[in-house]
Amino acid sequence: MSQNDRSVPRRLLASGFTRHDGRGRDRAMPPILHYGFRPFFLLGAVHAGLAIPLWLAMYFHGVALAGPFSPLAWHVHEMLFGYLLAVLTGFVLTAIPNWTGRLPLSGWPLLLLIILWLAGRVAVATVPDPWLAMGIDLAFPALLSLAVWREVRAGNNWRNAPVAVLLTLFTLANAGHHAAGLVPALEGYGVRLALAVAALMIALIGGRIVPSFTRNWLAKAGRKRPPVPFAALDRLALAVTVIALGNWIFRPEAALTGGMLIGAGLLVLVRLLRWRGWLAWREPMLIVLHLGYGWLGLALLLLGAGRFIAALPASMAVHALTAGAVGTMTLAVMSRASLGHTGRPIAADAATLILYAVVTIGAALRVLAPLLEEGSAAALIAGGALWSAAFLIFALSYGPKLFAARIDHRAGR
Repeated sequence: MSQNDRSVPRRLLASGFTRHDGRGRDRAMPPILHYGFRPFFLLGAVHAGLAIPLWLAMYFHGVALAGPFSPLAWHVHEMLFGYLLAVLTGFVLTAIPNWTGRLPLSGWPLLLLIILWLAGRVAVATVPDPWLAMGIDLAFPALLSLAVWREVRAGNNWRNAPVAVLLTLFTLANAGHHAAGLVPALEGYGVRLALAVAALMIALIGGRIVPSFTRNWLAKAGRKRPPVPFAALDRLALAVTVIALGNWIFRPEAALTGGMLIGAGLLVLVRLLRWRGWLAWREPMLIVLHLGYGWLGLALLLLGAGRFIAALPASMAVHALTAGAVGTMTLAVMSRASLGHTGRPIAADAATLILYAVVTIGAALRVLAPLLEEGSAAALIAGGALWSAAFLIFALSYGPKLFAARIDHRAGR
């Protein structure tokens, strides 16, 4: 054996070297199964684009699906454990190889995860038996969590263990949401845990990528005022956010919880200002990340203020987090990663600019809808239609890119 042969990682040989290219992709499979972001970004976008119109039809016409959930519970479940979990899956499965230096999950194992995710969507919509529906639905997040923990451990990359922890908590939240239909005392805990995990994902991962991408862009543009480096204030913001959300899960009505959430929101916004995003206002794919992080700060402020101001409906804070922060950040990350990982320039075309604008307007309308009294229903419909349209625009614009091979791969690079 030559010296070069000895340098080939054993894991690459074990995976079947002749069937994989230099990036770990299975050449026998179509490009859509080469990386986790390809199928799961597309599935998440299509699901978000179709589930909201279906929910609005159910809400205004008083109909329900055959599954174990009420219409509202189904809506909550599918936005969190359908759409959001799909996007998180795409992001994590694509990021893990960078974190661990191991091959990406692709080919048949990736196809199995896709089938399990689809089975969960079918089960919660059509299987009336709550135990059977729960078992089918939980198979996907449970297997995903195990896979992520395996990669973190095998790659000895414990720095990213918090992401694996959050995914595990998200799986437990899913189980809790199912269990609430069987044990009324558990009502609300699963949903609050899932929302807290979503907020922490944005605080943690967004807190890495937003200042990093901003720093790179400002350096390339020759600007001499980069984002303030990670420091004590950032640690404080993350710690207060964790503690505040932990209190909110178990004591959502406590005044102390409200005060801590307000403090967390203010710290998140101060942290955002330290990243100097306004200096990069000419770059839409960067500004939208700052906007998404700003939604998180607003959501925490509204969540806390709602403990003291009765005129602030809880739905405003929840939708500032979900439609605003989650919707904006997921589209920002999906569009950026889809371009970069398919070998295309990271630049916003007309469709991308439109979907950024549409998701922002849709989220704002949904948050403000409870305050509009007679116009509430119209704002609810318009907000939902615009928000879901943003994801359908993503699916139509980026879908062909996700099905196609990398551009540089075609060029023989």
